[in-house]
Amino acid sequence: MSKRPASPGSSQALAKRARGNSPSEANNQIAITVSANTREQGLIRTVKRTSALESPIVALTGSHTAEILSARFDPTGQNIAACSSDRSVSLWRTYAPSTNYGQLPQLHKVAITDLAWSLISPLLYTVSADKTLIMSDLTTGERVRKLRGHAGVINALSRTTAGSSGMELIATAADDGTVKMWEGGDEGSKYHVADWNIGCPVTAVCWGPDGNSVYIGALDNLIHVYDLRKGEEVSILGGHTDTPTSLSLSPDGSYIMSPSLASQTIIHDIRPFSPSPTRIHRTFQGPQAGFENALLRGAWSRSDNGTRIAVGGADRTVTVWDVESGKIQYKLPGHKGTVTCVDFHPKEPIILTGSKDSTLLLGELEATA
Repeated sequence: MSKRPASPGSSQALAKRARGNSPSEANNQIAITVSANTREQGLIRTVKRTSALESPIVALTGSHTAEILSARFDPTGQNIAACSSDRSVSLWRTYAPSTNYGQLPQLHKVAITDLAWSLISPLLYTVSADKTLIMSDLTTGERVRKLRGHAGVINALSRTTAGSSGMELIATAADDGTVKMWEGGDEGSKYHVADWNIGCPVTAVCWGPDGNSVYIGALDNLIHVYDLRKGEEVSILGGHTDTPTSLSLSPDGSYIMSPSLASQTIIHDIRPFSPSPTRIHRTFQGPQAGFENALLRGAWSRSDNGTRIAVGGADRTVTVWDVESGKIQYKLPGHKGTVTCVDFHPKEPIILTGSKDSTLLLGELEATA
């Protein structure tokens, strides 16, 4: 196998990397010893490994000079992309050696607020405070398309594939009070194909499970539900006492999770026939949003079909809850600043966190039953 790292757009290269991490590696055990005197050091316990990471905790540092605002695994789990206020995007290998194999410098004119990997092509979508959506080809590192249409800072984006056509659609949410929908890929229209005016700054957006509905979090503390086919708002989800900071769909498409500036996270039941009249499935308190009012991005675990959720906070930790019991499973330290974003690996119990301290951490969790 060539020593030169392949681009993330190469499925063959990703398959080879996956085969290199054999299942047996996930069962490695680490011997832990303690004592200042080497003659008195002894085995005190072993830790069963649950992933193919090089070690239970991996720090990804040195690629950014300012706060990280969003970070996500690609659909295969082999690569990571992170965006920052320094206007750049960094690309990393998940598994050893966890190298920073690519950098897209000065991609936007100002801070890059959110990003998403394409589901069907080697493209990366980014949005920025410069009011633009940019699509970059990760095989060449070149910018493919730059789309303008918003009159305010774009805070978030979400992408989905549309029905049998397989076309990718991107929804962008901005401070101008609108959510706009764009065609993905490198040959789509340069104009948005749909536009919804919420009437106040929009902080979060998420596609529904069928690709026909869009969930929109706004400064009015509500989650607005728009139907793409009808072209209008069809319902509202309440419960928050302050602005929702992000929206995340559960792996089975039954629930929407949203942290808020009130240091409260709510899971809404979005199934057609919900047993709850308010559609509130669970409410979790903490972690602290802090005085900075950062748009904290939470996530659902994916390797276990959504039995956990995680949200970072201004206390520099990440809180991981068990969804059904509502109990805290982990309170993960390690960062020196507000933890702005969280993502879960699609196939293994690995959590990714990004922070205002300009670093990323990969952490190995215990496997669920």
